[in-house]
Amino acid sequence: MFALYSLLLALFLLLTLPYWLLQMMRHGKYRAGLRQRFGAVSPHLAEPGAQPTIWVHAVSVGEVVASSGVIAALRNQFPSHRIVISTTTNTGQKLAAQRFGAENVFYFPLDFSLAVRPYLAALRPQLIVIAETEFWPNFLRLAKHHGARIAVINCRISDRSFPGYKRLRFWLPTVLENVDLFLAQTEDDRRRLIEIGATDSKVTVAGNLKFDVAPPPSPKILASLHESIRQSGAGPVLVCGSTLEGEEGSLLSAFRNILANHPKAVMILAPRHAERFSEVAALIEQLGFRMVRRSLWSGEPLAGSVFLVDTIGELSALYSLATVAFVGGSLVPRGGHNILEPALYGVPIVTGNHYENFRDIVNLFSSRNAVRIVGLAELPLVLIELLESSEERATLGQNALAALASQRGATEATVTALRQLIEFPPAPVPSPQSPDVHKPTGNSA
Repeated sequence: MFALYSLLLALFLLLTLPYWLLQMMRHGKYRAGLRQRFGAVSPHLAEPGAQPTIWVHAVSVGEVVASSGVIAALRNQFPSHRIVISTTTNTGQKLAAQRFGAENVFYFPLDFSLAVRPYLAALRPQLIVIAETEFWPNFLRLAKHHGARIAVINCRISDRSFPGYKRLRFWLPTVLENVDLFLAQTEDDRRRLIEIGATDSKVTVAGNLKFDVAPPPSPKILASLHESIRQSGAGPVLVCGSTLEGEEGSLLSAFRNILANHPKAVMILAPRHAERFSEVAALIEQLGFRMVRRSLWSGEPLAGSVFLVDTIGELSALYSLATVAFVGGSLVPRGGHNILEPALYGVPIVTGNHYENFRDIVNLFSSRNAVRIVGLAELPLVLIELLESSEERATLGQNALAALASQRGATEATVTALRQLIEFPPAPVPSPQSPDVHKPTGNSA
């Protein structure tokens, strides 16, 4: 079955090659780290050493941020171990390099034996920690053959992915058997993991690491923006983050209504994907708004304008400027984005009614009157109502901070479970070849 999977994966990559080439040429995507993805281990990773290694895989920015507390705790508790971090996306790679040092960061290899084996041979990981749900069959199988313990942390099975996993139920138990420990976010995630083939005894609920995330370091521009807004008397400030195609037009229409009563209002607009920056800039100009691009801003007043965040990695901190924050990916059926980023600052949060990817978080906040959920029709009215009511804004913000505080503790639970994997290896079992020869359970495949 693994051979068939590898063949199908190779055919998929071959058939979609024009798409990947087009993305490389038009947007520069996937070009970075291409050799690493095909198994070329960088010299700084391949250097032989006696240090045992912990390999953490965090796909993109969200997983890097969520895993940061766990990585910091592991570094503190296991100073004799080397901790390396792999990512899949360019943005995740840059953030991981900033936080953990470029010498410890690399791109995750494609799920082919020829690409995976060089990393396992060079790193010889004692423990592999995978953030959320990256079930790469060849990687898991080969890592287990190399004697690594494997844990999947902060694991969730979304509404969108669950039916697909269920269709693979005939094979997934074989793949998931290679994992030693699953730490699910919720009881629903635990139930779904077991239903798709994870062994019951290996699955436990540790909570959601994203509740433990601390506010990010403030970028230099934050203080400049704050001072500019204060000196010019600009405001209120509407921060719209992680927006997707089909959302900016509705948000700009709502902002036009806000300007009618608040001519010094400011919209800080941060599209989710860098390749759309120019497209969104053209839309803003087409609709007749005064626009300031973050990459070109030199301190001019912002009152009455749209401040387009055409950079990566600054949005989380910019939420602290918000009178009201809107979290995108949710007015269109794309599953929503993380509302915990603005919640860290106690600002009132609005999100659309397509929030399936963050269902548990949004439902928790909604049950505690800590978020407003809107459709396209309600969006302008809800924004205006919140901007007109300081009392309602304060209530939402305080409730958001309380909801955050009530769910913290996942990092401690996760690190405790990982420590047990490192300190207490599995008991040896007799080899099927000879009753006198023993080997670790983790090497039986």
